[in-house]
This record gives sequence, C-alpha cells and structure tokens, in this order.
Amino acid sequence: MENQIVVPSIAVGRRKEAVARIRLIKGNGKILVNSKPLENYFPSDLSQKLVKQPLAITANLDKYDIFAKVRGGGITGQIDAIRLGIARALMIQQPELKEVLRKSGLLTRDPRMKERKKYGQKGARKRFQWTKR
Repeated sequence: MENQIVVPSIAVGRRKEAVARIRLIKGNGKILVNSKPLENYFPSDLSQKLVKQPLAITANLDKYDIFAKVRGGGITGQIDAIRLGIARALMIQQPELKEVLRKSGLLTRDPRMKERKKYGQKGARKRFQWTKR
C-alpha cells in the first residue's frame, strides 16, 4: 500500500467583518477553531449546530477534521463565516455536493454589511438633535 498524501482543502468564508480560513482534511470529525475545540470556542449548542450544518447535510460529520482560523466581527458573524468556509471546502473535496449545498443556501455569501456613518450626522441614519431656538 502506498503512502497517500493527504491534501487539505483550503477555503475562506466571510460574513460582516468576520473572516474565517478553513482547512479541511480527511479525519474523524475533530473541529478546532483558533486552536481550541469547537465546544470551548462556541459553548452554545445552537452555535455548534450551525457550524456543523454543512457537514450534517452532506453526511460528512465524522469524515473530515476541520481547522478554522477566524478573526474580526462578533459571534454570529464568525459562526456564519466558518459555516460558509466549511461548505466551500467540502465542495472542493467533493464537487458532487455542490447542488445539495446550494439548495440549502450554504454557498451564498450574505452581502449585508454595516452602513457607513455619514458626515454631518450622528451615525448612518441618525441625525443630530434639531433645536428650534
């Protein structure tokens, strides 16, 4: 038997200000986020379920090890960035999963961003208080 070289799939996921770099390697289902186990980085069950969603839909929960480096944004943005990155990395490993992932909405990048503050105003939409006298 030959020594097979395990080639990782590398993908990037983004959401709001969060950017996640994902390395997906054949393994046994270990997920590390910023060198911490998923359960420690995202203690909420819902958060963990959302991160694992692409793997669960494609029945690959215990077939790949995932190493994620995520920075920027808040918890929700980071979760969605990791989820998009995992879906893209899965598609690189198994191109036949593209339809399943697309129908589940996991390959679509959420374009909503924070609106910029305008000059002469307090924020993006809020104005300074108007005084009559």
